[in-house]
Amino acid sequence: MQVSVETTSGLERRMKVAVPKERIDSEVDKRLQSLRGQAKIDGFRPGKVPINVIRKKYGPQVRQEVLGEVMQSSFVEAVQQEALHPAGMPTIEAPADAGENLEYTAVFEVYPEVELKGLDSIKVERPVLEISDADIDKMLESLRQQRKSWAEVDRPAQEGDRVTIDFEGSIDGEVFPGGKGEGVEVELGSGRMIPGFEEQLIGKKAGDEFTLSVDFPEDYQASELAGKKADFATKVVKVEEPVLPEIDEEFMAAFGITEGGVEALREQVRANMAREAEQAIQNKVKEQVFDGLMALDLIEVPKSLVDAEIEALVKQRQEMMRQYGAPVQDVDPAEFEEQARRRVALGLILSEIIRENKLTVPPARLREAVEKLAAGYEHPEEVVKYYYGDKARLGEIENMVLEEMAVEWLLDQADVFERPVSFDELMNPGQTAA
Repeated sequence: MQVSVETTSGLERRMKVAVPKERIDSEVDKRLQSLRGQAKIDGFRPGKVPINVIRKKYGPQVRQEVLGEVMQSSFVEAVQQEALHPAGMPTIEAPADAGENLEYTAVFEVYPEVELKGLDSIKVERPVLEISDADIDKMLESLRQQRKSWAEVDRPAQEGDRVTIDFEGSIDGEVFPGGKGEGVEVELGSGRMIPGFEEQLIGKKAGDEFTLSVDFPEDYQASELAGKKADFATKVVKVEEPVLPEIDEEFMAAFGITEGGVEALREQVRANMAREAEQAIQNKVKEQVFDGLMALDLIEVPKSLVDAEIEALVKQRQEMMRQYGAPVQDVDPAEFEEQARRRVALGLILSEIIRENKLTVPPARLREAVEKLAAGYEHPEEVVKYYYGDKARLGEIENMVLEEMAVEWLLDQADVFERPVSFDELMNPGQTAA
């Protein structure tokens, strides 16, 4: 078998393969002889059909089958012979069979070589925090807010109240579709209504009737309303104030605390916050490491792998549409190009780190990862059994831990510095007050 390889551009290779005619003929003859013992042709006894009759009837079909199979097997042999590592499926040009050799050309990309250099220039800020009693107090207050009830009051509405209203909107005196509501509950300060709407309900009480005037935002989802001024004829039905539950036995029971009192609840809250904080820190550190790797521009990314990743992301988006009951629409592949390129590049780099350093997941660390994942569920032991009961599911966790180990190796090479943060700053960086 003759093989020649040409580098056309970057990672692309053009490989010409010539397979000797004898190899094709030998395989065709072998299959025709096999058919001779099975074929049923009128005028001949089974197994007694002359080979020239078999060749005339089945020869062309058998030859095409053999050509296809030999192309596949010879391609594998050729890339092994040339020590090539194809990335994605090759494009194979139709063979030119001149009666002597099977000749074809395969065009494909190869995996890039990864040179792990410049890793010490990656800068990583690792958040550090200690969960304080004040943090726990704030979290308990948040949990109370989530379980608040409402009590009707006979006073003007204020921030934090819930106001039930009837309204009808109009633009330039014309009522517009979707602008009418009855018994609509509005929590003042929630920011769920059009900007300026909630603020004009403050100071109003049950029975008040008035007109609210607001401007729809320029980027409002209903384009026919975007940027327009609207008037809402409004009537307040009732005003309610929030009533927070006491931290009593009933409240604690909702969190599975049946003994140990408030201290047991606080310890559970602290443990949950610590688990959330640990995951948030790990994610922030990992993203910085990945950003640093991408900035180093260590590899050329195979286009075939990027295209395959884009296709997977498009299908994922459309599957989400189905799950949420939305019409499945065409998705512009270009929307995912940058994300796909990043995923492929990072996957190749991490794979090289794992290979070069011979990283494997110790059973104890795998078990720890599964138990940590299960800890947030009501019956963690059942979750552990769920993962260990299926090799594929456990393999997903193993791959996740392998990635963690690769990131840890990178952190040993990088420039890492620590910065104290509060729990709120860590979990809600965009909402932290200046």
